[in-house]
Amino acid sequence: MDSNARAIFSIFFIVSSALQFCTIEARSFPGKITLETQFLEAPEYRNGLNCPVLDVSSVCNPSLVHIAMTIDSVYLRGTIAAIHSVLRHASCPENIFFHFITSDSTSLNTENVSQTIRSIFPSLSFKVYVFQESRVRNLISSSIREALDKPLNYARSYLADLLELCVERVIYLDSDVIVVDDIQKLWRVSLGGSRVIGAPEYCRANFTKYFSDEFWLENEFSSVFDGKTPCYFNTGVMVMELGRWREGDYTRKIEKWMEIQKERRIYELGSLPPFLLVFGGDVEAIEHRWNQHGLGGDNVLNSCRTLHPGPVSLLHWSGKGKPWARLDSEAPCPVDSLWAPYDLYKHNYQQF
Repeated sequence: MDSNARAIFSIFFIVSSALQFCTIEARSFPGKITLETQFLEAPEYRNGLNCPVLDVSSVCNPSLVHIAMTIDSVYLRGTIAAIHSVLRHASCPENIFFHFITSDSTSLNTENVSQTIRSIFPSLSFKVYVFQESRVRNLISSSIREALDKPLNYARSYLADLLELCVERVIYLDSDVIVVDDIQKLWRVSLGGSRVIGAPEYCRANFTKYFSDEFWLENEFSSVFDGKTPCYFNTGVMVMELGRWREGDYTRKIEKWMEIQKERRIYELGSLPPFLLVFGGDVEAIEHRWNQHGLGGDNVLNSCRTLHPGPVSLLHWSGKGKPWARLDSEAPCPVDSLWAPYDLYKHNYQQF
């Protein structure tokens, strides 16, 4: 057995042992998500003996762990699995506050989302926010994959505006992740100096490929990296200092690059390049274990990939392939078996 196979087997053993109560056959949604769509109610996860007793009724409690995620009908099943994984492995699950961002044009309004989440996680502390797609619709340029062009995909750039001013720090998570470690460990990562975001960096990746030849030839563009050593990072898992974000007006800085993109076409990959342009070379590097990304293949092919060597705290199915769809098609990749135990979708659903 090679090292990758051993890594997959060991993680599967740990996850499945911890989740014997939750061995669920994965199924995809039959169509539009409605309130009648049924999920299993998650187990009620309680704080450990050493956890502080916090007032979770106030979003402004600075001792809470704040997590932001977008939520829509397409990725709802993934979001539910991600929440489940966070709670299952958290040392103090009752001290986590979730911020769910939904679009003003989705079939899931705030009442739908709230009722659905509450039915699955009755004790969860959360709030639902509405993202006005008009804020970004005219700034979006087509990319190499249609899913990357959805306005809600850009909501992460507006968290500082959407969330209350008292929320000065948040962990942003994509909907296609599974956390297999205590989220408190990620929350405790300190961002040095004036850094605004922290994320795992991948400095061996070819950074130049994320931008066009014109970008690198035009000094007015490429000079943004003068004096820096930028590395690729994935925006699906970020620790964000929202207070510093607001002070630096970083939303507007991202928008300016999107405006340039509309005129000059300097990149091809959706919401990621503006983050690279604004923060590349000034990111707090977090351990790679917190984003084992690329498990969904690349952005064109739904291909199988193995885990990177080393310890794993978070699995991320970035790319075209999603674990629930591959499991439903009965053509899963080996790593998809690590997602299945967190799936809370019922099978006796009614199709509309």
